Amino acid sequence: MEIQFSRIIQGCMTWGVWGKNFNTSEMAKRISENVDLGVTSFDHADIYGNYTTEEAFGHALSQSQISREKIQLISKCGIQLVNENRQSFVKHYNYQTNYIIRQAEQSLKNLKTDYLDLFLLHRPSPLMQSDEILEAVSQLQKQGKIKAFGVSNFTPQQIDFLTPSIDISANQIQCSLTHYQPIEDDTLFYHQQHNITTMAWSPLGESLKLGENSVLKQNLNKLSKQYNCSVSQLVLAWLLHHPAQIYPVIGTTDSQRVKTAFESLNIRLKHQDWFKLYQASRGHEVD
Repeated sequence: MEIQFSRIIQGCMTWGVWGKNFNTSEMAKRISENVDLGVTSFDHADIYGNYTTEEAFGHALSQSQISREKIQLISKCGIQLVNENRQSFVKHYNYQTNYIIRQAEQSLKNLKTDYLDLFLLHRPSPLMQSDEILEAVSQLQKQGKIKAFGVSNFTPQQIDFLTPSIDISANQIQCSLTHYQPIEDDTLFYHQQHNITTMAWSPLGESLKLGENSVLKQNLNKLSKQYNCSVSQLVLAWLLHHPAQIYPVIGTTDSQRVKTAFESLNIRLKHQDWFKLYQASRGHEVD
């Protein structure tokens, strides 16, 4: 992908009413703090905050007076939450051409920007049709409203359904030390083979919730002392070590934790230590 995202991406799902409910000034402050740290990529979805967080972020971005060229904006569409104002009475997916275009344009309006650096389909739909998606993506890219297009939570087979006609630049998936399935089901190999950027949501997984008797927790505690870092930094370093060049999407709303996450980029995990943690998480050694 030609677009350069920050190696750590800030997820904004809990910045609004689904979480901390920051006011405009608080949100603007955090945007500025992130950019100062080097975390310049911000991940959104139209549904966050029940369709309100993007707009709140857009107001904050304007107040921050940060140049649009200094940041990268990511958003997603497709999930339809139950919402009477939208005439949606059952949770479902919608990937009709007009809907994709309308939601992309709504995200642009909400975020107060002329373009999205990356626009994703939020989850695969059993009713999605590749020709309708292609028409929407082609129009949005031709008009300069999206720089790159990708998917989220798609399997390699689902990506194959789209790729004969659509260029998939990224796939945002759940991946972490405690959710390592994308490593074992060849998803990451597929991304590497097809030059698809891997973005990982919930990159810490369950690692901070482990009991003290957990073998993985014991290994994390021991190695974090060895590397002079926190457990959360070590878990991110484990993910960053993978040759797929994974981009963790962190969900914290705490500025100090963002700084801590960014500092994980400085950790150089030894090859065997990576496997030591992998083995501890799996519960058995590799074959």
